Amino acid sequence: MFASCSRFALVVAVAGFMISGLPARADTLNYTATMTAASEVPVTASKGAGTLTATYDTATKTLSWKGAYTDLTGAESAAHFHGPAAAGASAGVALPIDAAKSPFEGSAPLTDAQAADLAAGMWYVNIHTAANPKGEIRGQVVKGGM
Repeated sequence: MFASCSRFALVVAVAGFMISGLPARADTLNYTATMTAASEVPVTASKGAGTLTATYDTATKTLSWKGAYTDLTGAESAAHFHGPAAAGASAGVALPIDAAKSPFEGSAPLTDAQAADLAAGMWYVNIHTAANPKGEIRGQVVKGGM
Protein backbone atom coordinates (compact mmCIF):
# COMPACT_ATOMS: atom_id res chain seq x y z
CA MET A 1 0.00 0.00 0.00
CA PHE A 2 2.75 2.50 0.95
CA ALA A 3 4.69 1.71 -2.22
CA SER A 4 1.72 2.47 -4.47
CA CYS A 5 0.98 5.69 -2.52
CA SER A 6 4.59 6.76 -2.86
CA ARG A 7 4.55 6.05 -6.60
CA PHE A 8 1.33 8.06 -6.98
CA ALA A 9 2.84 10.98 -5.04
CA LEU A 10 5.94 10.84 -7.23
CA VAL A 11 3.83 10.85 -10.44
CA VAL A 12 1.80 13.82 -9.19
CA ALA A 13 4.96 15.72 -8.23
CA VAL A 14 6.64 15.06 -11.59
CA ALA A 15 3.48 16.02 -13.52
CA GLY A 16 3.19 19.23 -11.53
CA PHE A 17 6.82 20.09 -12.25
CA MET A 18 6.37 19.41 -15.96
CA ILE A 19 3.26 21.57 -16.19
CA SER A 20 4.89 24.46 -14.32
CA GLY A 21 7.79 24.33 -16.78
CA LEU A 22 5.50 25.03 -19.76
CA PRO A 23 5.61 28.50 -21.29
CA ALA A 24 2.81 30.87 -20.36
CA ARG A 25 -0.16 31.00 -22.71
CA ALA A 26 0.03 33.86 -25.19
CA ASP A 27 -2.73 36.44 -25.25
CA THR A 28 -3.91 38.93 -27.81
CA LEU A 29 -4.82 42.24 -26.19
CA ASN A 30 -7.18 44.65 -27.94
CA TYR A 31 -6.87 48.44 -27.98
CA THR A 32 -8.77 51.37 -29.51
CA ALA A 33 -8.35 55.11 -29.91
CA THR A 34 -10.74 57.81 -31.05
CA MET A 35 -8.82 60.75 -32.51
CA THR A 36 -10.28 64.26 -32.27
CA ALA A 37 -9.04 67.83 -32.45
CA ALA A 38 -10.32 68.42 -28.91
CA SER A 39 -7.97 65.71 -27.59
CA GLU A 40 -4.91 67.27 -29.21
CA VAL A 41 -2.44 69.21 -27.01
CA PRO A 42 -2.92 72.05 -27.63
CA VAL A 43 -6.50 71.72 -28.94
CA THR A 44 -6.83 72.47 -32.66
CA ALA A 45 -9.74 73.95 -34.65
CA SER A 46 -9.72 70.99 -37.07
CA LYS A 47 -12.91 69.26 -38.18
CA GLY A 48 -10.80 66.11 -38.52
CA ALA A 49 -11.54 62.84 -36.75
CA GLY A 50 -10.14 59.34 -36.77
CA THR A 51 -10.18 55.90 -35.23
CA LEU A 52 -7.58 53.27 -34.54
CA THR A 53 -7.90 49.63 -33.51
CA ALA A 54 -4.88 47.61 -32.46
CA THR A 55 -3.91 44.21 -31.14
CA TYR A 56 -0.86 43.26 -29.13
CA ASP A 57 0.32 39.65 -29.34
CA THR A 58 2.09 38.81 -26.09
CA ALA A 59 3.89 35.81 -27.63
CA THR A 60 5.47 37.66 -30.55
CA LYS A 61 5.47 41.05 -28.75
CA THR A 62 3.99 42.57 -31.91
CA LEU A 63 1.57 45.47 -32.08
CA SER A 64 -0.65 45.51 -35.18
CA TRP A 65 -2.98 48.39 -36.01
CA LYS A 66 -5.58 49.66 -38.46
CA GLY A 67 -6.80 53.22 -38.58
CA ALA A 68 -8.64 55.81 -40.60
CA TYR A 69 -9.14 59.57 -40.54
CA THR A 70 -11.26 62.16 -42.35
CA ASP A 71 -11.59 65.91 -42.81
CA LEU A 72 -8.03 66.95 -41.95
CA THR A 73 -6.92 70.48 -42.93
CA GLY A 74 -4.54 68.96 -45.47
CA ALA A 75 -2.46 65.92 -46.24
CA GLU A 76 -1.02 63.93 -43.34
CA SER A 77 2.62 64.93 -42.83
CA ALA A 78 3.42 62.49 -40.01
CA ALA A 79 1.72 60.06 -37.67
CA HIS A 80 2.98 58.45 -34.49
CA PHE A 81 2.27 56.56 -31.33
CA HIS A 82 3.60 58.68 -28.45
CA GLY A 83 4.29 57.77 -24.87
CA PRO A 84 4.43 57.44 -22.04
CA ALA A 85 1.82 60.12 -21.36
CA ALA A 86 -1.63 60.33 -19.85
CA ALA A 87 -4.45 62.09 -21.68
CA GLY A 88 -3.72 65.82 -21.81
CA ALA A 89 0.04 65.37 -21.46
CA SER A 90 2.64 65.17 -24.22
CA ALA A 91 5.46 62.70 -24.83
CA GLY A 92 8.03 61.82 -27.44
CA VAL A 93 7.51 59.49 -30.36
CA ALA A 94 7.32 55.86 -29.29
CA LEU A 95 6.62 54.39 -32.72
CA PRO A 96 6.17 55.96 -36.17
CA ILE A 97 3.10 55.13 -38.25
CA ASP A 98 2.85 55.18 -42.04
CA ALA A 99 -0.51 56.91 -42.42
CA ALA A 100 0.10 58.77 -45.68
CA LYS A 101 -3.35 57.71 -46.82
CA SER A 102 -6.50 56.68 -45.02
CA PRO A 103 -7.21 53.92 -44.19
CA PHE A 104 -3.80 52.80 -42.94
CA GLU A 105 -2.37 49.78 -41.17
CA GLY A 106 0.90 48.44 -39.90
CA SER A 107 2.70 46.42 -37.27
CA ALA A 108 5.90 46.56 -35.27
CA PRO A 109 7.58 44.73 -32.39
CA LEU A 110 7.49 46.44 -28.99
CA THR A 111 10.01 46.40 -26.19
CA ASP A 112 8.83 45.18 -22.80
CA ALA A 113 8.83 48.78 -21.54
CA GLN A 114 6.73 49.95 -24.51
CA ALA A 115 4.27 47.08 -23.98
CA ALA A 116 3.96 48.00 -20.29
CA ASP A 117 3.28 51.67 -21.13
CA LEU A 118 0.70 50.64 -23.74
CA ALA A 119 -1.05 48.31 -21.27
CA ALA A 120 -1.09 51.09 -18.66
CA GLY A 121 -2.95 53.42 -21.07
CA MET A 122 0.07 55.69 -21.42
CA TRP A 123 0.23 55.81 -25.24
CA TYR A 124 -1.62 58.09 -27.60
CA VAL A 125 -1.80 58.28 -31.38
CA ASN A 126 -1.84 61.47 -33.41
CA ILE A 127 -1.88 62.63 -37.00
CA HIS A 128 0.13 65.71 -38.02
CA THR A 129 -0.48 68.08 -40.96
CA ALA A 130 1.33 71.14 -42.33
CA ALA A 131 -1.28 73.39 -40.71
CA ASN A 132 -0.89 71.54 -37.38
CA PRO A 133 2.73 70.32 -37.23
CA LYS A 134 2.48 69.37 -33.53
CA GLY A 135 -0.59 67.26 -34.26
CA GLU A 136 -4.05 67.86 -35.67
CA ILE A 137 -6.02 65.00 -34.13
CA ARG A 138 -5.16 62.76 -31.21
CA GLY A 139 -6.59 59.84 -29.27
CA GLN A 140 -5.49 57.97 -26.15
CA VAL A 141 -4.93 54.27 -26.83
CA VAL A 142 -7.05 52.29 -24.36
CA LYS A 143 -7.79 48.62 -23.74
CA GLY A 144 -10.96 47.22 -25.22
CA GLY A 145 -12.89 47.15 -28.42
CA MET A 146 -12.61 44.90 -31.42
